[in-house]
Amino acid sequence: MSSAAAASVSPDQENLSAPPTLPGVCLDAVARHNKPNTVSEKRGREWVHISAAEFIRRVHHIALGLADAGIRPQDRVALISENRPEWSLADLAILSAGAVTVPLYTTQSVDQIEFILRDSGARALMISGGRVLKHARKGFANLDQLETIVVFDPESADGLERATTLENIEARGAAIEQADAGAFDKLIGQVRADDLATIIYTSGTTGEPKGVMLTHDNFTSNIRSIVVGLPISPADVSLSVLPLSHIFERTVFYVFCYVGVSVNYAASFDQVGEFLREVRPTIMTAVPRLFEKVYHRIVKKGMSAGGVKTKIFARSLTIGQQYAELKYNGKRVPLSLKARHAVADALVFSKWREGVGGRLRYFVSGGAPLSPALSYSFLGAGINILQGYGMTETCVVCANRPGDNCVGSIGKAFAGIDVAIAEDGEIMVRGANVMRGYYGHPEATESVITDSWFATGDVGYKDAEGHIFITDRKKDLFKLSNGKYIAPQQLESLLKQSEYVNQVIVLGSSRKYPAALIVPDWEDLKSALRAAGENVSGSHTDISRMPAAIKLVQKDVTSVTAHLADYERVRRIALLPEEFSIEKGEMTPTLKVKRAVIEEKYGDLIDELYRGA
Repeated sequence: MSSAAAASVSPDQENLSAPPTLPGVCLDAVARHNKPNTVSEKRGREWVHISAAEFIRRVHHIALGLADAGIRPQDRVALISENRPEWSLADLAILSAGAVTVPLYTTQSVDQIEFILRDSGARALMISGGRVLKHARKGFANLDQLETIVVFDPESADGLERATTLENIEARGAAIEQADAGAFDKLIGQVRADDLATIIYTSGTTGEPKGVMLTHDNFTSNIRSIVVGLPISPADVSLSVLPLSHIFERTVFYVFCYVGVSVNYAASFDQVGEFLREVRPTIMTAVPRLFEKVYHRIVKKGMSAGGVKTKIFARSLTIGQQYAELKYNGKRVPLSLKARHAVADALVFSKWREGVGGRLRYFVSGGAPLSPALSYSFLGAGINILQGYGMTETCVVCANRPGDNCVGSIGKAFAGIDVAIAEDGEIMVRGANVMRGYYGHPEATESVITDSWFATGDVGYKDAEGHIFITDRKKDLFKLSNGKYIAPQQLESLLKQSEYVNQVIVLGSSRKYPAALIVPDWEDLKSALRAAGENVSGSHTDISRMPAAIKLVQKDVTSVTAHLADYERVRRIALLPEEFSIEKGEMTPTLKVKRAVIEEKYGDLIDELYRGA
């Protein structure tokens, strides 16, 4: 069925004749739901909406324009842009032309940009412009293989060799469709479900990134699995914050197209607070770091109110935690606690909910472990966070459900996806969602896929009800000198509950006990030191070496790890003056810390920590 014909289908009907390709499924659904605000972005002070008809028309024109520019089926087309409508339009257009999308992060280093473009054999690059283009330019300047550069922002294309504008590509496509109304259907008709749809390069925490090959069927099967598992409806509104170059947000966008959710884009995390209040989303994806920042900001504001207000806030936090822990572990909540929770909700938690727009049904959290304490804090405030899990190689595997939210777990597998635990505890995944393999690396593919089972590298277990728990990354587990194993990610997630901890990495392989390198939340730490009568006029480097500062953070670390076994407790810490960053090579574009890089860079400091014991 063509996209035009699909517009006449009732939005509440499942269109079983939709083409079994990713753009076929998405465009057919967009036409079927026919919303006036399919996607939206803020320009200046106003939100600008793109209707279903305009969205479909632009995808048609971009796809036909790319084909006219020489892009052929299975050609690789790279895509670098912040979150905006053009990202999704370009992606679906590339796929409609039968080509392969190669997404890159705007934060990727110049060397990595060049490596990915060269390794993937990209013939064209689609890029937003402005600062993104200025940063990436050195990464593609000397690549002769790159025949066409399509720039979203027209003014940024001036003087750029091999460049054309997205506007020009669309105009070429519009002329083709005007001359032949069936041109797009002929183009997309060449695409098959088992065709390669994308090559997504992994973060590269332990070496050069590898290109993960995913087919149209990998995505469409995943879309249908997620839709069966989570309550999502055309009435929902979303705020898209995580980079669309990430498998999680990109898959979620396809799901939202399929269901008819209105998507609003945020180009950066700095806009989240403002956009939450304006968009008032009902469903949203996020990462634990966002929740950690929001929580610390709320706590700081509540605890600084003074007098009775501070006492009410502190008491409400405790009540909320107690209430949520009982409720979400299937235990009886005493009437007295219900009554106190109702008061806390009216005085404190209702304001939390207004801060995220006032009508959020649930967040889905992925990308890293979410600490149970943080989950209970938000759940106690009536903000539902469902932790989920997936990998670039597997798309989205599982998630908790609103009616079955097992805190601390990553939920149950979605329909059609099998999850098993190997003898050594490694989590194994099988299903139509699992990648075809690593691009140009058959040996690496064979090392992780055996009899259709993909070895995730994560270690965990299942409970009796089928909820899956991750304890750590297999390669990150380390053994102390006493033979005890430590799961650093679990400890790091716990330490981030401290108001003084911004970033942290736990160490201790072959040592007597765990230690931690901590990047403090400088504002909170300075405030506490001033209250203690300390002089904090020096630089962050100076303060990081102050015995009073180290003692203060160590005391809080000891407090949040007091319930652990003796060998698991972090005995020594060091404060670092600067955040770990992508630019310094310490983090991946998906904000995963490169442990080997950190341990090498701070080797002397780590040795000093243990010598000073």
